[in-house]
Amino acid sequence: MKIQCAAPRRGPRADYFPNVVLTTHENERARFYDDLLRGRTVILNFMYTTCEGRCPLYTANLMKVHKLLGDRMGKDIFLYSFTLDPEVDTPRVLRAYAEAHGIGRGWRFLTGNPEDLEMLRRRLGFSAPDPELDRRKSSHTGLIRYGNERLDRWAACPALADPAKIVRHLGWLDLSHCQEAPRG
Repeated sequence: MKIQCAAPRRGPRADYFPNVVLTTHENERARFYDDLLRGRTVILNFMYTTCEGRCPLYTANLMKVHKLLGDRMGKDIFLYSFTLDPEVDTPRVLRAYAEAHGIGRGWRFLTGNPEDLEMLRRRLGFSAPDPELDRRKSSHTGLIRYGNERLDRWAACPALADPAKIVRHLGWLDLSHCQEAPRG
């Protein structure tokens, strides 16, 4: 008999993740930890709408992941793309980007205060160790980070990894450990 695991009020790293207020491409406010991360399985990436290099490739690859996840998106798994250029990427610009790419349920593009986004980028491990390289927005890391906040399970992979492999790797984040022990 399978039982449900209750989501904790605060996850194991609640004090580690900033609770900055961000704005979605739908012009809604969301606190990073409380509203977007707590108790959820998530895929995270950083991008910017005027990128002419890798960002469109990453978005296209994540669209394939989104499609493979199907009904789980917005229910069991959430995808968040944070802008590296919040002064240009307003909610209106992010909405147009999302619409142009056919973004579906469970995927939000987020902007906010530049200092908050920079802190979030560094805290989530999306910064390059070389400060000179890290300063160049066009050289941003080509990673996605995914995790289950409730279980404190986190990993990363290249943003251009095979979509089927990304979905398969998400499988280790499930709650299959939350089964009642056999009686006997």
